[in-house]
Amino acid sequence: MPETPTELADEVREQVKDRKSYLGVIDRLNKASVDKHWEAYADIPWDDPEFQVDKNDPRWVLPPFDRLGETEWYRSRPPEVQAQIGLWRVATAMKIGLQFENLLKRGLLNYAYRLPNGRPEFRYVYHETTEECHHGMMFQEFVNRTKMPIRGMPRSLSLIAQAAPWIPLINTEMFFVFVLGGEDPIDYVQRKSLKGGHIKHPLEETIMKIHIAEEARHISFARHYLKHRVPGMHPLRRRILGIATPVVLGVMARIMLSPPGPMVRHFGIPKDVVRAAYKSEAARAEISNSVGKIRDLMAELGVIGPVGRQVWKAFGIWDEPKARRAVQTSKAA
Repeated sequence: MPETPTELADEVREQVKDRKSYLGVIDRLNKASVDKHWEAYADIPWDDPEFQVDKNDPRWVLPPFDRLGETEWYRSRPPEVQAQIGLWRVATAMKIGLQFENLLKRGLLNYAYRLPNGRPEFRYVYHETTEECHHGMMFQEFVNRTKMPIRGMPRSLSLIAQAAPWIPLINTEMFFVFVLGGEDPIDYVQRKSLKGGHIKHPLEETIMKIHIAEEARHISFARHYLKHRVPGMHPLRRRILGIATPVVLGVMARIMLSPPGPMVRHFGIPKDVVRAAYKSEAARAEISNSVGKIRDLMAELGVIGPVGRQVWKAFGIWDEPKARRAVQTSKAA
């Protein structure tokens, strides 16, 4: 008989109650950070002629899965304008990435500040913070070389986001949901871009491969932390987490995947073109897919209640969790 979603969730809780396994994950992540890591100015050949950034380079043209690239308006632009729009998109993603990682580093250090002596999380947090520092340097160096007026997050949101580093002092579980909300959507897009062969410029490809490799460790730590901690949370705090999670994810996924306002204004992209490209059913599905792994994790941990499910739907990022879809498929068969 197929397992029910409740049985699958119970199995997850049993697995993560084993503190020895949780500590084993941290030991492996610590070792991996020592064995294989990259430095922004030692491992990227910035001065290689092949790595130079030319805003008119046709290799920056938007990939097929970027909905703007499918519009008649975009295809009718001169080749150099198509390239500049594509480069602006890449550079904005990197600028938002480094801004998010700035908040993340400050939050991680606030979390580590209060850890007792002997906690293995301390060492891992410092490994991750070091890696994120190099990510920030390589992202900013890339942005600088475009010579474009890239801003990143909208100013109003950037101001509100300054509260994020203080979340660990109140609720560490919510902070690591915030971590996944910033890392999973961009990881989803980057993996899809590489797998589809859409990355043509060697500098972008090198930066992306470094980022994916190290972010895999960061995502793993956040997921295992939540698996270890959430089952033991007070029921009220779990309910709050279940309702707050889709709010965080709904906002952050859209920041990562939606077109930056300055780019729309700079290139005079008509509003109806933006609406057709980024407010279509396909675009909404892409945003929902980008948070699919976190949604499945929250379902496994049993924090998605009836109210929380409605919040997921309100933000347009709901889909049946993987475990429930598997059960439904088995029953249908």
